[in-house]
Amino acid sequence: MGIPAVVQLAGATSIPFGTAVALDGDSGEVTIAPDMQLVTQQRERAARRAEALSHLSGAGATSDGHAVALLANIGGVEDAVAAGALDLEGVGLFRTEFVFLSATTAPTVAEQTEVYRGVFAPFEGRRVVVRTLDAGADKPLKFADLGPEENPALGRRGLRLSAERPDLLDAQLEALGIAARETGADVRVMAPMVATAEEAAWFARRVRENGLPKAGVMIEVPGAALRARHVLEEVDFGSLGTNDLAQYTMAADRMQGALSDLLDPWQPAVLDVVAAACEGAAAVGRPIGVCGESAGDPLLALVLVGLGVSSLSMAPSKVPVVRLALSLHSVAECQSLAAAARAARTAVDALTAVRDAARSELTDLL
Repeated sequence: MGIPAVVQLAGATSIPFGTAVALDGDSGEVTIAPDMQLVTQQRERAARRAEALSHLSGAGATSDGHAVALLANIGGVEDAVAAGALDLEGVGLFRTEFVFLSATTAPTVAEQTEVYRGVFAPFEGRRVVVRTLDAGADKPLKFADLGPEENPALGRRGLRLSAERPDLLDAQLEALGIAARETGADVRVMAPMVATAEEAAWFARRVRENGLPKAGVMIEVPGAALRARHVLEEVDFGSLGTNDLAQYTMAADRMQGALSDLLDPWQPAVLDVVAAACEGAAAVGRPIGVCGESAGDPLLALVLVGLGVSSLSMAPSKVPVVRLALSLHSVAECQSLAAAARAARTAVDALTAVRDAARSELTDLL
């Protein structure tokens, strides 16, 4: 929505009502009762940024012409209509679980088809990457309760739930196939929480049986990233879910704000796992994108492209600054930034190294 926000801010509830604050949604910094010098600096930076972004449009690409698709993350019809009117190349993550979460019974094929038709219609001729039902863990379903689990984040969620309830997956794929044929969008379907090549093959077979031409997988389990060559050989594309990938790589619950430093996508270990997935994708000639929050960080986007990512999906409001970041750097520069980040000792060191090496035309706006 373009409104700056900061979450998990320690001490936020103790700020007296009516206190003026300066909020930086990019850095996550909140300054209580800022002086006018800081306010002026932030306003001037915002004006410079708006001016710089106003001159760019069209498909994402590096300064030497290497294409990097810029896509939107959406959750429903309202998001799709808003994003469809923007300068985007399509949707890199349609979170279909929002269709299910408020329902007390499983939505019918007809009910789902109506929703998917509304999502696809604004993107006729453009890609829409659909994530099949990603329920379980922090997103339980009343009609698909598999019973209590001691650690739901490591339990039967995502594709594992679909394996237990294939009827839910088959109904969803049938509805997606109908809506895709009726709207003309380039619909691609991917499964969440895939861990093995066997799971990828099982999912791809069901997708194609429903007349959908492109099947993919989310790479958010370190095991799948490390064996990406075999996992992606079974499908047409991969998409890195860096939020969960960081959670599982660092053994840190993403719902715990106190562990936010471990969940930082700049953690060199997380970047190493991303690099392994990209190397596996390249080995079998499969495209791999990113649809986690890290795709919307302009500096981290450069690193991801340097690691081999070919598409970036993010909140639509973040696309312009990522487009600018790419346009200022060549592929070779992105690769150099990626190497610097992976060579760093800590997440802070990685960010600092990339910020220092990136072009000042970008960093002066951040």
